[in-house]
Amino acid sequence: MVQYAVTLKNGDWTVFCDGEPMERGMTRSAAIQLAKDLAFDAEERGEAVELLIQGYYGDMSRRLSGGEAEPEP
Repeated sequence: MVQYAVTLKNGDWTVFCDGEPMERGMTRSAAIQLAKDLAFDAEERGEAVELLIQGYYGDMSRRLSGGEAEPEP
């Protein structure tokens, strides 16, 4: 399984892949689009994907490939 995450880090939106930063200094919408594109590519290769996206207020949404988004407790 590959994990992509979009979080606010040091004032910038950052895209992570398996815990390692890939792109920094993005707008939230650009970071989300990049993470979704990367997740789609991974799914096309047959990999399971977990996509985590931080909201503006720190809440996290989680989506597994083929699953529905669900907020984290």
